Amino acid sequence: MKTVSLGSAILLGLFSLSALAADPVVPVKKTNGMLVDSKGMTVYTFDKDTPNSGKSACTGTCAQNWPPVQAGDVPLPAPYSFVTRDDGNRQLAYQGKPLYTFVKDKKPGDKTGDKAMNVWHVVTD
Repeated sequence: MKTVSLGSAILLGLFSLSALAADPVVPVKKTNGMLVDSKGMTVYTFDKDTPNSGKSACTGTCAQNWPPVQAGDVPLPAPYSFVTRDDGNRQLAYQGKPLYTFVKDKKPGDKTGDKAMNVWHVVTD
């Protein structure tokens, strides 16, 4: 049986905690060939957003109908990044384009916003 000193155990525990804290957490995942948020709701991009601009063109009523996917405060691995919204919140971006959900999608897998007004698109791989 191996023994570990209390000091070594504490250092190992602290190292493990810091490694966990540094791991990026992306609030979206790929399911059935498309990106979905943590609730399984379909994620969209908006053609009026300029890639890598750091801004969202969807504000006010638009953002009420197309809620931004929140990025949180953790580091994000490529191809994910964030844009800072006018209210200071961080919005998740994929390949430089801000991400949104759609209020008319009622259950996971719905994609009623795809091609809406010819400017909204499901994010696929």
